[in-house]
Amino acid sequence: MKTMTTHQWNAGLYDRKHSFVAEYGAALLDLLDPQPGDQILDLGCGTGPLTQQISDRGAEVLGIDSAASMIAQAQQNYPNLRFEVADATNLPFIEEFDAIFSNAVLHWVKPPEAAIASMWQALKPGGRLVVEFGGKGNVQAIASALEQGLKESGHPNPEALNPWYFPSIGEYTALLEKQGFEVCFAALFDRPTPLTDADGIQNWIKMFAQSFLQAVPTEQQATFLARIAERIRPQLYQNGIWVADYRRIRAIALKP
Repeated sequence: MKTMTTHQWNAGLYDRKHSFVAEYGAALLDLLDPQPGDQILDLGCGTGPLTQQISDRGAEVLGIDSAASMIAQAQQNYPNLRFEVADATNLPFIEEFDAIFSNAVLHWVKPPEAAIASMWQALKPGGRLVVEFGGKGNVQAIASALEQGLKESGHPNPEALNPWYFPSIGEYTALLEKQGFEVCFAALFDRPTPLTDADGIQNWIKMFAQSFLQAVPTEQQATFLARIAERIRPQLYQNGIWVADYRRIRAIALKP
């Protein structure tokens, strides 16, 4: 997962424990179908593995992310590629790209209308947008357990700590069409995602749900995490591994 927000990322931990983000995103590259000479923006590139795969197919690619730590790690991982720190809601590009590719990013970006307008501006006429991110119902079991746990700890409004934007297909495609995009494909689907280490769900919360965890005093966080893990174990612990309850939106849209 990559972010275009103020969420603080540990790039090393991301590479070590959460490589599944890029592994699942590799399938999206076939829909992008980068061609030699294409100018492509990898929006929310994280530590750069998919940026490299786009480059391997012959396209000219720029990777951007709002997290400086991710860009520093990406530049270290792939020194021959171009990376920049940039905000998805205020991209500094005007009709520069044949395609924008974005995997596991846009559920971090608010307001979504600003990101859509910014992507529209960055695309050339005839350009394409290929995106996948969390859709309606994504990590619902995890978020519900975190909110309930915080309520039990006395937090007055844990729902306000939720950092994500998980739209339905109807919500998101309507925003794309309002901007002027022609949506030619959209799907919402379940994608149960194995978390491979024994502390998978706790590591996931530490990486991706900081806004909830930061509401808990530091000395109480270990106990809180253990309690959350036990609460959702019946739903998400399967055959000896944790499986996150992911649901994804995948969309392709064209700029006429």
